[in-house]
Amino acid sequence: MQPAPTATARVLLVTHYYHPERGAPQRRWDALVPRLADAGIEVSVLAPPPHYPHGTLLAGAPASRPGSVTRGRHGERVVRVRYREHSQRLLSRTADQAVAAASSVVQGLRRFGSRAHRPDVVVGTVPGIPSMFAAWVLARLLRARFVVEMRDAWPDLIAPSGIFRSARSPRSRLRVAATAVVHRVLSRLQARADAVVTTTEAFAQVLRERGVERVAVVRNGTAFAPLECTPVPAAERRARPFRAVYAGTIGRAQGLEAVVRAAKRVADAGQPIEVRLVGVGAEVPALQALVDLLDAPVTIEPPVPFDRVRDLYAWADTLVVSLRDWLPLQWTVPSKLYEVMASGVHVTACVAGEAADIVTDVGAGIVVPPGDADALAAAWRELAASPEPVVGDPAAAQWVAENADDDSLADRYARLLSRLATRPTKVRA
Repeated sequence: MQPAPTATARVLLVTHYYHPERGAPQRRWDALVPRLADAGIEVSVLAPPPHYPHGTLLAGAPASRPGSVTRGRHGERVVRVRYREHSQRLLSRTADQAVAAASSVVQGLRRFGSRAHRPDVVVGTVPGIPSMFAAWVLARLLRARFVVEMRDAWPDLIAPSGIFRSARSPRSRLRVAATAVVHRVLSRLQARADAVVTTTEAFAQVLRERGVERVAVVRNGTAFAPLECTPVPAAERRARPFRAVYAGTIGRAQGLEAVVRAAKRVADAGQPIEVRLVGVGAEVPALQALVDLLDAPVTIEPPVPFDRVRDLYAWADTLVVSLRDWLPLQWTVPSKLYEVMASGVHVTACVAGEAADIVTDVGAGIVVPPGDADALAAAWRELAASPEPVVGDPAAAQWVAENADDDSLADRYARLLSRLATRPTKVRA
């Protein structure tokens, strides 16, 4: 056995989402941690017990008590913090994140306050937003470098999401005011962080325009290998319903009601179609109600195990990636996009901004305006009637290999963290 490399940096990750949960943030750090360890970076984690996405402890997951210390599957030190069971409502989830963040500060000082365990760099991930504040407090008190990882454009997304549609009641006005305060404070902390890590060039540019100078881009990655399947001949495809699959989070930001309406319009035009929405999220009940109301040819299914994802993708003629037409989402590239591009299957991208540019530039599939059910229905009818096989361009998988490869992304992150760890520490006011 090779001896472990001498640690070049100690990194403390403060996150609300971690293995064995499944999701984009969990997958990102599950890929990064072993590669950072190979680069000589010692990673410790502050995270609540696994309770995503339903808000209760995952079935089969260990019920780790707050303060318990275990080794993760890559050898990282994992300290579990308190959490609060929650519903799918925003305020309930935010309360859970706040409880975990406060507990992270307590456990962080307790477990990492000594010289032997003190981190060189503290990384706080967003979402959730409270994790970033906990990371900032710990970085100051432990005299460590502070890194903000902005996976999404929070809190910019709150306003367009319509979460606070009415400002008439005192409670609603208080929420709107609180959101504005959080936005200002978050922007201030971004500007004063030793580094801000984003997953897209577009959001990095937005932050630079806001005066944030130390911005680095480390995209989400994927290890998904291209499918080895023969394209379905057009005649064979036209003898059965056209097949589309969406697999991922089913929430407000995805705007999947347009997919349901498009499927209904394709069917009403005489083209048989089958659409499968596979996942969990707050919008499942509303989408199921819409499917029932329209009698749309859509099924909503629970997530499939990882070892069945390839079969799910191979079943489809096209894989759907969808976001709403909110300005902050134009600065976002869904991590799922890299996976479906890597699969080699044709992509239907209901997105705008940087994500749309990537799909168009590499020929991964078609792009339609977010939320435009008519445009989506027309595009699907054209695909279904095409005399050519519906396939993705091999250049899409090649682009992912060159730009979203886990090894190269981790190397970029490791170099950033190592540089920060070797600089003299200055506590920023």
